[in-house]
Amino acid sequence: MSNSSLPVATLGMPRIGPRRELKFALESYWAGKSSQAQLFDAAAGLRLANWARQKSLGATIIPSNDFSLYDHVLDTSVMVGAIPDVYGWVAGPVSLKTYFAMARGAGDCEDENRGHADHRHGAAAQEMTKWFDTNYHYMVPEFRKDQTFTLSSRKAIEEYEEAKSLGYQTRCVLVGPVTFLKLGKSADPGFNPLLLLDQLLPVYVDVLRELAARGAEWVQLDEPCLVLDLDEVSRGALGRAYAHFANAVPGLKIMLATYFGSLGDNLDTALALPVAGLHVDLVRASDQLSAIAAIARSDLVLSLGVIDGRNVWRSNLPDLFNKLAPTIAKLGHNRVQIAPSCSLLHVPVDVELESDLDFDVKSWLAFSVQKIKELTTLGSALAGKHARVSRLLAASKRAAVAREKSSKIHNANVTRRMTMIDQTMRHRHSPYASRAELQRARFALPAFPTTTIGSFPQTADIRRARASHAQGTLSAAQYEKFLKAETARAVRWQDDIGLDVLVHGEFERNDMVQYFGEKLSGFAFTKHGWVQSYGSRYVRPPILFGDVSRPKPMTVDWWRYAQSLTEKPVKAMLTGPVTILNWSFVRDDISRSETCLQIALAIRDEVVDLQNAGAKMIQIDEAALREGLPLRKSQWKSYLDWAVDSFRICSSVVADETQIHTHMCYSEFNDIIDAIAAMDADVISIETSRSKMELLDAFRSYKYPNQIGPGVYDIHSPRVPETAEMKNLVTLARQHLSDSQLWINPDCGLKTRKWEEVRPALVNMVAAARELRAAT
Repeated sequence: MSNSSLPVATLGMPRIGPRRELKFALESYWAGKSSQAQLFDAAAGLRLANWARQKSLGATIIPSNDFSLYDHVLDTSVMVGAIPDVYGWVAGPVSLKTYFAMARGAGDCEDENRGHADHRHGAAAQEMTKWFDTNYHYMVPEFRKDQTFTLSSRKAIEEYEEAKSLGYQTRCVLVGPVTFLKLGKSADPGFNPLLLLDQLLPVYVDVLRELAARGAEWVQLDEPCLVLDLDEVSRGALGRAYAHFANAVPGLKIMLATYFGSLGDNLDTALALPVAGLHVDLVRASDQLSAIAAIARSDLVLSLGVIDGRNVWRSNLPDLFNKLAPTIAKLGHNRVQIAPSCSLLHVPVDVELESDLDFDVKSWLAFSVQKIKELTTLGSALAGKHARVSRLLAASKRAAVAREKSSKIHNANVTRRMTMIDQTMRHRHSPYASRAELQRARFALPAFPTTTIGSFPQTADIRRARASHAQGTLSAAQYEKFLKAETARAVRWQDDIGLDVLVHGEFERNDMVQYFGEKLSGFAFTKHGWVQSYGSRYVRPPILFGDVSRPKPMTVDWWRYAQSLTEKPVKAMLTGPVTILNWSFVRDDISRSETCLQIALAIRDEVVDLQNAGAKMIQIDEAALREGLPLRKSQWKSYLDWAVDSFRICSSVVADETQIHTHMCYSEFNDIIDAIAAMDADVISIETSRSKMELLDAFRSYKYPNQIGPGVYDIHSPRVPETAEMKNLVTLARQHLSDSQLWINPDCGLKTRKWEEVRPALVNMVAAARELRAAT
């Protein structure tokens, strides 16, 4: 293929396996059912399959070290020895025990060769947050002023050598040193981790030199920070780092990879770096190619990210050919590689596994396998072999035209309703202070009211029942009876332990977005379209292909049943329009803002029906509001305006005495606190346990008036926090907020946890609230 096509590069591949093989291997190990050796064997099998798959599809530049057992940023922390003291590591190779302790929390009884641990005690996991504006979570590196770095994991070198021994010459992928430091945090107030760059670079040099000694011609260093708003310190750090690499390892070629946006005002900085190649994202920023081509060094290899690595739509290859051919002809084929816009980590593996998708919708899709095929087809055409791939190009064009004209996409009723949105739909009847008085009288809750975010553990029994129902071996009546029993058990248990505001547990829901998408028009769903969110947590994002509407109520019956079981208020649980949008593969034929407003109108209808059924508290989760924030500040206002507008359209329809809750995950709130206030939710719950309430700084400095539930229980770790630990977190919260504002709740929903963790943790949480009340 290399003689008849432009070079085709893949910047990274899905790690999880076509049928989630990595998830099952990890969870077996963590459960103590398999050994470390068995886990490593499963991982090696997945790496081999990925290399073989890429080569067979025509990729000519294949990555190594894009695989991870948990997270590539965590891998980098371990590689350079950035391991906080709490995990007990001193020196030498980092054990799997330490690695998973950083990812999941450390137990007292963890064994090096087996996964079991008693998670009631031990160190908490590292903080976790979103990788740029994606739904992938990375483990936040932690640094100290006196941080030292040392090569503590040879994973990158070993996986390059592993691929080579199997016959694959790969391009090793590393997170670039400047992006790595900028992604981290310091325990020392005001300390800029970039000041550690000179101490960090020698470790990178050690890795690069050894890769070169073992035969590597190229390495890929990912510096997506180049698409952010950078100050001169950051730009200077990039210049210093890559000058150091050029001097220290002069024979090794570096492909500097940027993605998720335009280089913009960092273009001169990127082009001045002494690297052999530069990858740019031409999906998010197609207009940057001409500027780059005009001023780039004549010997700089350009990797053009022309196929969308973050969405699932099939490309219109003839249109791409027409756009790219003139520029590539000027540059010369020896200077160009074509690639996805970013790592294919963010898309599923293979659409051909989907046997039940609507035929038309499936014909419009491309997952990672299909995207590599698209690249090889495009590469052949751009290399002058147009006739060889003419049939494939014609099929691509037909699919694009069919999608554009399909009646499955457009709904005249939705279009008409969008024109009827007016200002009265965007505002509550009264300001928060007036509403709060009515709500206090209505609910008469104690100080520090306790609740949970919504979901309870999805046990093996629940998953089996759902599968049996889907397969037709459990009737609809039997399935409903089973779910009602689970719901009743959860509601009564919450009552028994003394929670103040209850939830129904969401046992009928497979996923907080998929559940709603399945009940709304305009969505399609896969069986094997999994993507990694973090660790072994994978999701199947809905595919939002057409106009959205709500044919009938979605949650009312389950809320009504749960409320009938208790005198305490049960929150009605909905997923908000921005989160449904951001956690779906969305249309690329209309604006995201238009799609979001369509979803908001559908959720508004559900809110009306819930209130009419008697719901007094309605939670509209916007867990993903901040992750949709554009990477450049100049674009923030536009996004936040329509995101907040969408939330208010679906939430403002209720009476003053109806309490609107919302929930947000893993977000830095300082920069969007105005928007959060503009949402005007009566109560917001947020993740704060891993950050030790640092995220509340924004609410204090803003003098946020509404109520807040800062998370006191880290649900992304199997640890069970003690009552004293939760009380300490609330004590920290009280330094930021008044007692009258505070609710007590976990960080997030409890769906992924086990009951044996959840029960003692929530009992401890209720005890913490009672002790705080007694002492107040």
